[in-house]
Amino acid sequence: MSGLFGEKGKGFGVLLAAALGVPVYVCGGGTIPLLAEWLRGGMSYGSAAAFMVSGPATKLTNLSAMKSVLGVGRFVSYAGFVLLFSVVLGFIVNFFYRAA
Repeated sequence: MSGLFGEKGKGFGVLLAAALGVPVYVCGGGTIPLLAEWLRGGMSYGSAAAFMVSGPATKLTNLSAMKSVLGVGRFVSYAGFVLLFSVVLGFIVNFFYRAA
């Protein structure tokens, strides 16, 4: 866990955690015990934040509802924004956690 998502590879870990959150079918409450164990295993806080945002926001039921409400073009924009926001948030969390 620390090799992929840990302190050494913070940048890659954040990107990987955001991407991993998309296919993993979890809700907001379901990610908490999962991330607690991953943090104990060496995951950085930024990677955890990226996973926490991208996972529930891209859950299959949420995506299907968003696509039907927004249409295809806006849906693609939504998915892109969620992934971009989760990555940026992960980098910000890692920056401030390191500075503290």
